[in-house]
Amino acid sequence: MAEFSRSDGKIAQVRLGTGGPLVGIQGLGCMGMSEFYGETDLAAARETLEAALEAGVTLFDTADAYGRGANEEFLAPFVGAHRDEITLATKFAIERSDDSKFRAVRNDPAYIRKAVEGSLRRLRTDVIDLYYMHRRDPAVPLAESVGAMAELVERGLVRHLGLSEVTGAELREAHAVHPIAALQSEWSLFSRDVERSAVGAAAELGVAFVPYSPLGRGFLTGAFADAGKDLSQGDFRRHQPRFTGDNAKTNAALLEPVHKIAAAHGATAAHVALAWVQHRADVHSLAVVPIPGTRRTSRLLENVGATRLKLTAEELVVLEPIAGQVAGDRYPDMSSTSAARE
Repeated sequence: MAEFSRSDGKIAQVRLGTGGPLVGIQGLGCMGMSEFYGETDLAAARETLEAALEAGVTLFDTADAYGRGANEEFLAPFVGAHRDEITLATKFAIERSDDSKFRAVRNDPAYIRKAVEGSLRRLRTDVIDLYYMHRRDPAVPLAESVGAMAELVERGLVRHLGLSEVTGAELREAHAVHPIAALQSEWSLFSRDVERSAVGAAAELGVAFVPYSPLGRGFLTGAFADAGKDLSQGDFRRHQPRFTGDNAKTNAALLEPVHKIAAAHGATAAHVALAWVQHRADVHSLAVVPIPGTRRTSRLLENVGATRLKLTAEELVVLEPIAGQVAGDRYPDMSSTSAARE
């Protein structure tokens, strides 16, 4: 879990798994650059990618499901320009129809082999640094899925393997088939169900944890109190339980201590939320690399600034009970998450 400091002013680095790549202690989730959060200014998004790398962010996260391949295609020029400077992560498992009305989780070996070829083609690269199984299909034996992923490593198409939204038992089972470098699941001040088993297993096995939605899809920035008023028509959060109706009002009130702590540090609510996630590395003795997503350079720089904020023991105590008071589930349908299989 050793953290490597830098003398060039960029964020520190940490290793993903045993023998995995060194990456900045904060990564960048690229999903929203192509889908889910309304219209994107592509030129601004490209500037954000460059700003992230300049700040020391080196883990760039995408998936074949984001924009049904469009996000991988969008990242391709950036990947080509900086291939040796970045760690490229993408995922398979969520199969979507062109009209997005059909969605299925696929973990079968034939699908995995087809999926990786598609991702390599769209990303215009010959190797993926970190290849995740995006969601788990319990109908397919985990050993079969991870075995097929291991074959991709043997063929030189993938360097390291990752899993997303799996339980601690599933992580142990997979790791016994082939070393897992990183586990990516939702983890934030609002979402702590991964602490039931996945976090402990990751620490035990030396697997890095990559929290997605570490800002609660933006809610932890304090910017939203009413999804119907604060979010555009094309924003998927308008239909997320925590952003709707009375849930949103309840959850906005929970942020009062976050704002107070931020004010005490001359920081923002986002800084506090991300610093809390980063501190989990010390609490659980494992590498933690959150991947907040943004399309704007200003937000990117704000997020990276959180790596320099250290919360006091007293502040951490104040923040501790928040997750237990949150109203609403992470998703309208939790069936594909690790929480459903605990």
